[in-house]
Amino acid sequence: MLSIQPDEITKILKAQIQNYEQQLSDSSTGTVLSVGDGIARIHGLKDAMNGELLDFGNGTVGMVFNLEQDSVGSVIFGTGRDIKEGQTVKTTGRVVQVPVGEALLGRVVDTLGNPLDGKGPIETSDFRFVESPAPGIIQRKSVHEPLQTGITAIDAMIPIGRGQRELIIGDRQTGKTSVAIDAILNQKGQNCVCVYVAIGQRASNVANVIKTLEDNGAMEYTIVVSASANDAPALQFLAPYAGCAMGEYFMYKGQHVLCVYDDLTKQAAAYREMSLLMRRPPGREAYPGDVFYLHSRLLERAAKLSDDMGAGSLTALPIVETQANDVTAFIPTNVISITDGQIFLETDLFNAGIRPAINSGISVSRVGGAAQTKAMKGIAGKMRLELAQFRELAAFAQFASDLDKATQAQLARGQRLTEVLKQPVNSPYSLGKMVIQIFAVTQGYADDIDVKKLDGFRKQFFSYLDTNQPDIEAGLTEGGKLTDELEAKLRQALKAFKESVYKG
Repeated sequence: MLSIQPDEITKILKAQIQNYEQQLSDSSTGTVLSVGDGIARIHGLKDAMNGELLDFGNGTVGMVFNLEQDSVGSVIFGTGRDIKEGQTVKTTGRVVQVPVGEALLGRVVDTLGNPLDGKGPIETSDFRFVESPAPGIIQRKSVHEPLQTGITAIDAMIPIGRGQRELIIGDRQTGKTSVAIDAILNQKGQNCVCVYVAIGQRASNVANVIKTLEDNGAMEYTIVVSASANDAPALQFLAPYAGCAMGEYFMYKGQHVLCVYDDLTKQAAAYREMSLLMRRPPGREAYPGDVFYLHSRLLERAAKLSDDMGAGSLTALPIVETQANDVTAFIPTNVISITDGQIFLETDLFNAGIRPAINSGISVSRVGGAAQTKAMKGIAGKMRLELAQFRELAAFAQFASDLDKATQAQLARGQRLTEVLKQPVNSPYSLGKMVIQIFAVTQGYADDIDVKKLDGFRKQFFSYLDTNQPDIEAGLTEGGKLTDELEAKLRQALKAFKESVYKG
C-alpha cells in the first residue's frame, strides 16, 4: 500500500510556489478568413491599431493595413505560405519599428533591419518607429549649407543644400542611380552619413551598387536598405520609411544625413498593388486616393534642424522614373510638387554622349544660390543662361548658312561649356576642380582649344596644378571663395600652362 508523505508534498508545493512567475499577456486574437497574394483577412482583433504588427505564428509577421466593420485586412511580411484559413492571429501591441544606431553603418539590411550581408547580427538597443512625424516649423531652419555632389553640372547650376529635397527624374537607363551614387561617394570625409534605399530592384543591381560603394571606401559611412523585386509588396512599401528612420537617428544627434530613395515609382506601384488587393477605391492611373500622402509624409521628414535641435540635417534625393520623358504623369507631378526642385535626365542627351544627361532648362533648384559657395556662385551665375541661349541658338543655327561673328562665338562658348560639364561616372570632383574648369571656359582660356581636345586639356591642367600649384585647388575647396589673390594665381597658372606645357 502506497504511503503518503506529508513532508514531501509540502516541500514540493513550497518549491512550486517559490518558482511561480505570474506572466500576464494582453493580446486580442482573431481568425484568418482568407489568405493569398500577400494579404490576409482576419475576423476578430477588435482592439487592433492601424499599422500594428500581427503574429501569425511560425515566425510569420504581418501589419494591419485595413480596419473594416467586420474584419481586419493585413499585409504579410514574407510569402505567407504557412498561413492557413482558420488559423489564430494575435496582436502584439507594437507598431512597426526598425533598429537604428552606429552599428548599422557599413551594413546591408532588409526593410525590418535584419542583416542581408552575412556579417553577423546587428547589435543595437535603439529603435525608431518607421512612421515618425516630420519636424515642425519652429524646429527647422532655412537651408543654407551646400551639399556638394561632386558633379559639376549639378553643383554649378542646380545646387543642393543640406536639408533639401531634390528629385532625380528621367526615363530608365539615363543615369539616375549613377548621379545619386556619385553624391554618396562625394560625402567621404564630409561628416555625412548616407542611406541608400533600393526599392523593387533586381538583386544584381543592388550588388553592383554595394560593390561600387565598397571599392570607393564609401560603405563605412553608408547604410544600404534593400527591398528587392522578389520581396513582399509590404516590404517594398515600407523600405523608404525604414531608411528615413535610420537616417533620422543621426539627424537628431546633430549630424548630416543624405538619403537616396531608388525609386519611389516602384514604391507607389507596391502600394497600389496592396490597396487594390484590399479593395480600396482606385483613382487616377489606378492609384489609391492617398498616394500623394504616401510620398509627402516621407519627404517632409527631410529637414535642416534649428540650432536648438542640434543643427542636424537630412537631405532627400528621391528618384522617379518617367515613361517617354512624360513629367506630367501622376507620380512625377506629385513628387515634383512636394520637392524643392528636380534634376531632369533626358534620353536624347544621354544618347548624344552628354553624361550626366542633365537638361538644364527643365532642371531647377528652388533653394538656389542659398546652397552655393561664394566661389561657385560668382563664376556659375551666368552659366545656366549661357547654356540655355546656346541650346536655342544651336537649334536655329542648323538652318542658317552664314552666321555673324558674335553668334559664332556664342555657339563656340556653348559647345565648350557643354563639353566641360561632361563627367565620367563614379569620379566626383572637389569644389576647387569644379570652379577651376568652369573658370577656364567662361573666362575664354579654352576658346582656342578644339572641343574634342577639351577633356585632355582639363586632365593635363589638373595634373599640372597638382604638381606645381596645389594651393590653388586646396584654397578654393577649403575656403569656398575665389579671392583676388587666388584668381590672379589661377590666371597666371592657366597662361603659363598654355604657353609652356600644353601641346594640344
